[in-house]
Amino acid sequence: MSGGHFDYQQYKLGYIADELEQLILQNDSEELNQWGDRVGRQYTAETIEQFETALGLVRRAQIYVQRIDWLVSGDDGEESFHARLKHELNDERTIKTTCYRV
Repeated sequence: MSGGHFDYQQYKLGYIADELEQLILQNDSEELNQWGDRVGRQYTAETIEQFETALGLVRRAQIYVQRIDWLVSGDDGEESFHARLKHELNDERTIKTTCYRV
C-alpha cells in the first residue's frame, strides 16, 4: 500500500523544511535575485537559531507522520514501526543535526 492514510500530506512538511533550510543558508547572502533584491534577509543570529530549531522539529514531525502513516495503512507492523522510527530519528543525515541545533 505504501501509506496514504494522511493522503501523503507529510511530504508538505519536507517542502517546508527544505525552505527553512534555504532561508538559513542564504540569510547572510549579498547575492541579488532576478529583480535586484538581496537574497539574504540578514536576520539576527537569535532569529536564525529559532529557524534552526524549527527546522529540526519539522523534519522530526515529518518522520513521525510518515512512520504512523505506514503503520496505520498496514505497511508496517508495530515492531517495524518502532525500529524504523528509532533509526530515522537517530540518523544525523535525516535530521541534519550536524548542521542545526535541535
